[in-house]
Amino acid sequence: MDDTENPVLERVAAGDQAAVKECLDRFGGLVWTLARRALSSPQDAEDAVQEIFLEIWQSAHRYDASRGSETVFVATITRRRLIDRLRKQGRQPYTDSIDEPGLNLSGEVGHSQEVSTEATLAARALKALKPAQQRVLELGLLRGLSHSEIAEHTGMPLGTVKTQMRRGLMKIRELMEVESLSEGSEA
Repeated sequence: MDDTENPVLERVAAGDQAAVKECLDRFGGLVWTLARRALSSPQDAEDAVQEIFLEIWQSAHRYDASRGSETVFVATITRRRLIDRLRKQGRQPYTDSIDEPGLNLSGEVGHSQEVSTEATLAARALKALKPAQQRVLELGLLRGLSHSEIAEHTGMPLGTVKTQMRRGLMKIRELMEVESLSEGSEA
């Protein structure tokens, strides 16, 4: 199911209890898989999943459909919380295992194929970006750095980091839509 057809985060933000269960059903596989791959023990993963869903529910009001899908919103929160948890444990975050192509992000086969297709389209779109945009997006989305941390890491002014991030995300969205439409016409 496409996130835009039946947005659950808006209903979670409004306090709809049924939406909370739907959020767990829809994104539980994604959050659990990422947590299990990043953390060494099942108990740590369970604790992390609980903390992550608590943050998702508390942050649901910040979700903006114009900036990305609910899946991306949830995955971003998940990645950041997992990286924070690893840092607290004194371990260096290893995000490559989280970012494996074809990773089954859900128990639903159709949904995992859809996510895999989206991931492939996003990877192609990322490669088409300017190097500065690629670097900023990699540091922000894949490594979980804040805008300030990216600015410090790259030596770019904070405003430039924010501009590159926004332009890069907009370009990826645009390229993914074009590729998605062209793949749909080939089928």
